[in-house]
Amino acid sequence: MSGDDPDSLMSLCTVFCLKNLRRTMCYSEGEQNRLQLRPDVFLPGEICDRLVNVYMDLVHTDSDFEPQDGFFQLFSEPRSTRLTRLQLREDLVRDRDLEAIGKQDLMELHLTYCSRLTARGLRTLCSFRHSLLSLSLFGCSSVFFRKSGAPLAAGEDEDEEERVQRHTVDLDFSFQGFNRLRLLNLGGLPAELDVETLLRPLPALISLDLSSVHLPRPAFLTQWSERLASLVLYNVELTEELIHTLLQMSFHTHTHTTHSLFHTRTHTHALTLSLARTHSLTLTHSHTHTLAHSFTHAHTHSLAYNLPPSCSHICTHTPHTHTHTQHLFFCRYSALTVFAVCLQITGSKNEDQILNAIEAYTEQRPELAHRAINQLFDIARIQHCSQLLRALQLVITALKTHKYDKSIQVTGSAALFYLTNTEYRSDQSVRLRRQVIQVVLNGMEHYQEVTVQRNCCLTLCNFSIPEELEFQYHRVNLLLLKILEPVRQDESIQRIAVHLCNALVCQVDNDHKEAVGKMGFVKTMLNLIQKKLQDRMCDQVMEFSWSALWNITDETPDNCQMFLECNGMNLFLDCLKEFPDKQELHRNMLGLLGNVAEVKALRPQLLTKQFITVFSELLDSKADGIEVSYNACGVLSHIMFDGPEVWTMEEPRRTHVMDKMWAAIQSWDVSSRRNINYRSFEPILRLLPQSSAPVSQHWATWALYNLVSVYCDKYCPLLIKEGGVILLQKVLELESSHQETKDMARKVMEQCENFKEDPMDTSR
Repeated sequence: MSGDDPDSLMSLCTVFCLKNLRRTMCYSEGEQNRLQLRPDVFLPGEICDRLVNVYMDLVHTDSDFEPQDGFFQLFSEPRSTRLTRLQLREDLVRDRDLEAIGKQDLMELHLTYCSRLTARGLRTLCSFRHSLLSLSLFGCSSVFFRKSGAPLAAGEDEDEEERVQRHTVDLDFSFQGFNRLRLLNLGGLPAELDVETLLRPLPALISLDLSSVHLPRPAFLTQWSERLASLVLYNVELTEELIHTLLQMSFHTHTHTTHSLFHTRTHTHALTLSLARTHSLTLTHSHTHTLAHSFTHAHTHSLAYNLPPSCSHICTHTPHTHTHTQHLFFCRYSALTVFAVCLQITGSKNEDQILNAIEAYTEQRPELAHRAINQLFDIARIQHCSQLLRALQLVITALKTHKYDKSIQVTGSAALFYLTNTEYRSDQSVRLRRQVIQVVLNGMEHYQEVTVQRNCCLTLCNFSIPEELEFQYHRVNLLLLKILEPVRQDESIQRIAVHLCNALVCQVDNDHKEAVGKMGFVKTMLNLIQKKLQDRMCDQVMEFSWSALWNITDETPDNCQMFLECNGMNLFLDCLKEFPDKQELHRNMLGLLGNVAEVKALRPQLLTKQFITVFSELLDSKADGIEVSYNACGVLSHIMFDGPEVWTMEEPRRTHVMDKMWAAIQSWDVSSRRNINYRSFEPILRLLPQSSAPVSQHWATWALYNLVSVYCDKYCPLLIKEGGVILLQKVLELESSHQETKDMARKVMEQCENFKEDPMDTSR
């Protein structure tokens, strides 16, 4: 499973080439900018197969990866490219893509849920009949239909054809000539097709999957009785005729039947005797305990069991996985106990069985995989998952494979939440945790469902933010803002999403903040605040929203301007009036306005009678210790710094406000512990070497003295690095500086000097 080992050079190069086709092995041609392979590029089969299969994976799992029109055309010429084994899935694959590779000698072609393929694509399969060994058309029922009377020429307009319902079965196709075909999966074949006529021309089959296929005359299966090593009849009605047919057959490896009853012990005993050479058995529904009893006695391997009469579900994995597994059972009850050589058991009894079930059924049995993931969820939530890496990888694979399956997405995202929490964190590599993040974001992106969104957001909370999410920073912010767009959102999702948004813009560089601001972050937060105001509710969403605005406006003038342009100041006044006793709310709002006041070009918008009066009144606030008063004084300090000439209002007078500021600063305890985090002192330091507003200089000096005294190890290095000691020396030299300010400046300088000279500090 996943460890700390890096990706192989082959994997890295493959992804890089696919993301940079025109810069590596391709060029553009013509007015339509068609993709063409460079004439000097010749690629062997191993690389070509990897390019196509990884391309499919990127399209389905990487939101930043754009499908390339004409990609399959790059592999149209066998002289320069060779394809042998392809796995293509879902609606990305079209008829023209198969036609593009029609000259290749494919040995394996697995098509899964390719709903856009039509009978035109089925015709193309005939191009591979001389080389094909393995073919899967699982969930591709549309490939057997075509528009009534429509031509199937390669040049017809596919998009036009897709707009018309395909309702006519293509009766002309036959597997005639597929003489080398050994493995065939036709799961989900339409009932309108005559299976016997379709399959009879195949002489060499050793593995056949007819899951969910209607078999009105199953006797034709006996034509492969001496060759067939695996037969899957999942979700096929076990009629009397089918049972009779199975009794005549002798399988060497794998039999999988399901969905109906064995009505008598005679049937089960007879079938068991005929399957004595079977290496793997799959049965579902009633009375299978009787067959299991008979099978275990007839089989050459020793197999002990404890199976109650109530147990009614035993099931195996799909036969086309290349493993050495000989038995794989699924039991919905926990009482089945099996001991045997080389056995893998799927079921619900223990973690091994559950993980085996997820691995076995993810690709083509999503309903069973869903049940197994749900049982894994219970283990991770209530007990302890001992095979963490395997469990995570299996859940990740299931979520990637079934990104539009609600049940898989709900249970898978819930399981990831518990599998990535603190208990398991030490066992997870960076690489594995990134895989979890990517699949969680895929779920948020592709499935707009409340439970999935909530589970995904909760799972993201298990990661260190923003550090672990930085590699997907742009994407995760876009997804969270999209979640928060509806003003009437599920409360729990809204709360978690706002918390994540706040964490993502805290402690990141200004480029990140500006980029997020341009995504609509500021407006989204203000919309949430407006909605909460209308509801007269000050909850965590309200407080987190103001906190997020405080963080995103830190040293980012553009975001500060957006706040003002989006009616932010009026919302500030309304919140202050509506919630006069909410201390944390006041602190967050004043912290934000401190950021706005640091922008010289925006300060005139704050210089109104209404705003100055409010800031002056908040100087007396005792809310949240000194924080509200401190931040209000900070806002006024920056305004005062612009000088008396900008103070055009008569009331309140500038001198009166300055006196209140002096009084407030003198009332604060310099040893107060702070609920604030400075990344830079630059906005404070600019207030030091000036004489137009001594009170602003005093506020800045007090702020530095408090921080270097209480948090010496954190803020002394920052102050020294940013040249603060030199600026404090200038404060001492200015005649306009108050003596109290000078005394405090000396103490700050002494604190920094002592910090530099501490001989016991080995960290610096």
